[in-house]
Amino acid sequence: MTTADDVPLAAAAPARPLRERLRRLWPYFAGSRLGVLMVLGGALVGAVTEPMIPALMKPLLDSGFNDNSLPLWLVPVVIIGLFAVRSAAGFVAQYGLSWTANHGMLNLRRAMFDRLFEASPTLFSQASASSLTNTVVYEVQNGTYSLVNSLLTLVRDSLMLVAMLAYLLWLNWQLTLFVAVLIPAVAFVMRHLSRRIHRLAVQGQGAVDDLAYVVEENVLAWRIVRLHDARAAQSRRFAAVSQALRRLSIKGAVAGASTTPITQMLASVALSAVIVAALWQAQQGSASVGSFVAFVTGMLMLIGPMKHLSEVAGPITRGLAALERAITLIEDSPPEVGGRYDPGRAAGRLELRGVGLRYASASAPALDGVDLVVPAGQTVALVGPSGAGKSTLVNLLPRFIEPDHGTLLLDGHPLRDWDVGALRRQFALVSQDVVLFNDSVAANVALGDWVDEAAAGTPGLPQAAPAARAAVRERVLRALQGANLMEHVASLPAGIDSVIGHNGSQLSGGQRQRLAIARAIYKDAPVLILDEATSALDSASERLVQQALETLMQGRTSLVIAHRLSTIERADRIVAMQDGRIVEQGSHAELRAAGGLYARLHALQFGRNDTSPETP
Repeated sequence: MTTADDVPLAAAAPARPLRERLRRLWPYFAGSRLGVLMVLGGALVGAVTEPMIPALMKPLLDSGFNDNSLPLWLVPVVIIGLFAVRSAAGFVAQYGLSWTANHGMLNLRRAMFDRLFEASPTLFSQASASSLTNTVVYEVQNGTYSLVNSLLTLVRDSLMLVAMLAYLLWLNWQLTLFVAVLIPAVAFVMRHLSRRIHRLAVQGQGAVDDLAYVVEENVLAWRIVRLHDARAAQSRRFAAVSQALRRLSIKGAVAGASTTPITQMLASVALSAVIVAALWQAQQGSASVGSFVAFVTGMLMLIGPMKHLSEVAGPITRGLAALERAITLIEDSPPEVGGRYDPGRAAGRLELRGVGLRYASASAPALDGVDLVVPAGQTVALVGPSGAGKSTLVNLLPRFIEPDHGTLLLDGHPLRDWDVGALRRQFALVSQDVVLFNDSVAANVALGDWVDEAAAGTPGLPQAAPAARAAVRERVLRALQGANLMEHVASLPAGIDSVIGHNGSQLSGGQRQRLAIARAIYKDAPVLILDEATSALDSASERLVQQALETLMQGRTSLVIAHRLSTIERADRIVAMQDGRIVEQGSHAELRAAGGLYARLHALQFGRNDTSPETP
């Protein structure tokens, strides 16, 4: 069996060289080449025009103040024109940046969301819902903007640095040598600190996941927390995780902020040396005032790009760490493995041969050598105490979990030979844990078949002909009628188009259960799995729904898990399980007469002290 330990953690991204890490991301941004070109073009124009600012100082001082040969009208024309060009280039670069970031973010989110449907079910036992949500929604957004903005800064300021150094070399190569020593020093600082920032960023992602998980648990369990007055304990738990995140955030901030003072100190040393050397040259008569001011101005303008480049390591590292979690989820989460067998609609014969399974954290097997044959069209009830393996057995059939050993077959073909989608089309499931979407009643019944009238004709959304939508609507109404829910739905303001709230919060427990039954009726699959399907119903509703289920189960293979034994007395066969094994099977009357596990459970449930058959 594939265990949770076999699934890689999204946060545990392997350490790779920067070039390889960027190469993994590029396919998701490749479709925005126009945006990338706009960014590069805008950055290049900005870099080329950067040296023109100090270059204007030399003629302004030498000609404007000394011999008055500079036309006054030329000054505003040149300055305004220069800054107009730079502003336009900045706008183009920023627009291209936004285009690129949003395009890549959209591709990443789509790929991750699609992976959630294709990944092995063990992913959902290994990763919490809050962790996956955080990665898909927040990590990708924050990481994309942080990385793309930082890469723009890196490209723009690197080009500015090169352009300014080229100008300074042309102006005075001797003084430029003092400036050149800054570049390897700043590069060393960036390289050293970026490693620590990356490590802290990964640890911080884990702490954010832990914090989100605490919030998720308390949101889901708010009734229990209040009922048991556990607020103080949960507050302490939240505070402890928050404090751990705070410490990591401070360490990351310190690592990121330490680059600025180091860079400034290096710049101050170089500036001091340049000024001393420039003054010495001026005293020797080899440099004019305009040249000196232009050089010092250009050098001061180098400090900004150098400072930005020294600080860019942190955002790039944090952005890469966030996006690597997304890439890990897409590329490293093992997909479901299936065959190609797809006969259309199955007959429904099920067979288990020596099936065994042990959960990673359990000391005893959940299933231990189970052999069972369920002919097509037969109704088999699974009974037994909690932990007997009933739910584990039915979860093996749609391959939500995999056995350690043994073989499961549908219509004589091993489940692994089936196409996964084709296999699951053969099953309809009604569980005691009903999951509903914050959508209309009809959408929850028809799921993928339903298209809202408001969405019909909207570009980018699934389309269906009006006749097809009408047929789906009629089928939904029949399913609701069969589940004894039509009377309630008809009383809702918008009927079957009424939105039922988060996980059906606008419905009662029994209504939610019946809506799940309507969903199974609508699907009309050849194999029906009922896991405590009537557990939340009152007696009157249970009787009506039981009648609907009995009609639905006719001609279908049905596996029914029920603790309320009165609901399965008319099953074709009852299978009693204990400690992961089948201990007995037969009809209700046969098992009552045998005096075994089923008879004891029946006597216990109905308050009898004997295990004799019921008198008619």
